[in-house]
Parts: sequence; C-alpha cells; structure tokens
Amino acid sequence: MDIIRSGSQAPVKGPAEYFTGDVTIEWQFSRDDPARLAGALVRFEAGARSAWHSHPLGQTLIVVSGTGWHRCEGEPKQEIRTGDIVFCEPNHRHWHGATPDSPMVHIALQEALDGKVVTWMEKVTDEEYLG
Repeated sequence: MDIIRSGSQAPVKGPAEYFTGDVTIEWQFSRDDPARLAGALVRFEAGARSAWHSHPLGQTLIVVSGTGWHRCEGEPKQEIRTGDIVFCEPNHRHWHGATPDSPMVHIALQEALDGKVVTWMEKVTDEEYLG
C-alpha cells in the first residue's frame, strides 16, 4: 500500500505557461501501468485560472472550497462551488479557475492514455474569462 502523507510533498507553483494568476499544486500523484490514474489538489487564488486544455480520457474535478468557473468550448461558462463534481469529456477543450472575488480549490483526477494526461493550449484571455 502506498500512502502520500499530507505535507510530504512541497507545493509547487502552477507554471506560468499553463496558468494565469496565483495557482498552487499540491500532492500530485500518478500510478504505474496497468493503472492510469493521476491527480492533484489545485489551489486557485481569486482571479487565477488554467489555460485552455483537454484530457485524452476526460477529467473529474471535485470542488473542495470556494467558488470558481468552468467552461467547455462552445458552451456557456458555469459557476462551480464547494461540493460540486464536474466531468470534462475526453478531448474536450476547456478551462477552469477561481472567480475574480473568491479563491477556489479542487481535486483534479484524470487518466493517462499512452502516458499522457493533458494537452495544454493557449491561455484564456481576460475577455474569455470575464465574458
């Protein structure tokens, strides 16, 4: 049995090429074949957000605190709150992050396909974020 103890991994800043604003990624994990699960606890300060991205097998977000926004391409932006569970369809371009007035923390779970869990794209513009 593997246990990842709270505090056993140093939090890392979300890379500026994939995030806008202050984002911290904690307790990242992944499993070796034949398992495919990977995940992390992601903290978005107010106004912070991910870049557009997709996941080959989809992604599940579990909001553990705060209020955020989630948007799939071609669909309206949706508010997400503590306790909400969001499923992003496989290969569907989307972004998520905190609202301008509230931080948001979620657990992100995704599965690897051929060793890949995410495809990053361009950053979300202020117009896209606020629109």
